[in-house]
Amino acid sequence: MSFSVGIIGLPNVGKSTLFKALTRKKVNIASYPFTTIEPNVGVVAVPDERLKKIAEIIKPGKVTPTVIEFIDIAGLVKDAHKGQGLGNQFLAQIRNCDAILEVVRAFEDAKVEHVSEEFNPQTDAEIIKTELLMKDLETLEKSLPKLEKEAKGDRRVARKIEVLKRIRESLYQEKLVSEINFTEEEKEEIKEYQFLTAKPTLHVLNTDGKDKSLSFTFEHLLLNLKEEEEVSELSDSEAEELEVESHLEQLILGCYKMLDLITFYTVAGGKESRAWTIKKGSGVLKAASSVHSDFERNFIKAEIINWRKLVEAESWAKARELGWAKIVGKEYVVEDCDVIEFKI
Repeated sequence: MSFSVGIIGLPNVGKSTLFKALTRKKVNIASYPFTTIEPNVGVVAVPDERLKKIAEIIKPGKVTPTVIEFIDIAGLVKDAHKGQGLGNQFLAQIRNCDAILEVVRAFEDAKVEHVSEEFNPQTDAEIIKTELLMKDLETLEKSLPKLEKEAKGDRRVARKIEVLKRIRESLYQEKLVSEINFTEEEKEEIKEYQFLTAKPTLHVLNTDGKDKSLSFTFEHLLLNLKEEEEVSELSDSEAEELEVESHLEQLILGCYKMLDLITFYTVAGGKESRAWTIKKGSGVLKAASSVHSDFERNFIKAEIINWRKLVEAESWAKARELGWAKIVGKEYVVEDCDVIEFKI
């Protein structure tokens, strides 16, 4: 199962620079708006020292990390929800992502055009928030009349209408869908609408390294994306020689955390050490289907061991002897760092 993060923000804030640094792909970067029309898509490995340690013990022929997909979406502008700057097209691209990585410009440079009249990162972030809120309101205004016609005594539809009206009232108060408390049943009822403000969001302030007394009402990571791009173009030996390092690992793991993901591992009988991603709280059958659909259909049981215990035992056979491996059935809930051998 793959998860995607959409990189958004106003034009010329550093979205494509970040995408290039993350994926090491060549992308079109310029100092004027709307350089990116079609979204750039790249797959990024999730840093994982645990996988390396497991591989040192198993000594497989292949080591495969888990990944996150990053999508570089063109810049949004004020009134994007009304179609400004091809806004509706770009907002639709965000809808298909699992989470949002919002880049906010925190540097001043006369050579790089700014779509706003003044430099104000907080205001820039508010513009994006407003556009997402307005798009969600538009979704509601289109959906509610249709549902009300369908209701006709249907209690399930009536309940959905009440939930949507509650969301609409919150949006009018500039409250994000992610800030509303829902029951698990209500979450399922509104999932189909893919509300933009329901998506988990991480803010990145793109700085030039100069100290500015800026204050923000949202949590954020502070990164110099131009420097990150330059470091990404170096080989490992060059970076070591120049004593420079990337800080993007913090960002990637931050995205992983906000998506509420955990990692489990398989070793394929010693042939391949591989990391896999699933949502926290998922059962072993979900993990099995992530590896192969046949594993879920033909599942009998699974053998589980924590990665630290496997490394300590120095082999799966030794871990069994020590009683550190356990057999579990279909009801087992996978824990972060489980190493799993499926029995089918």
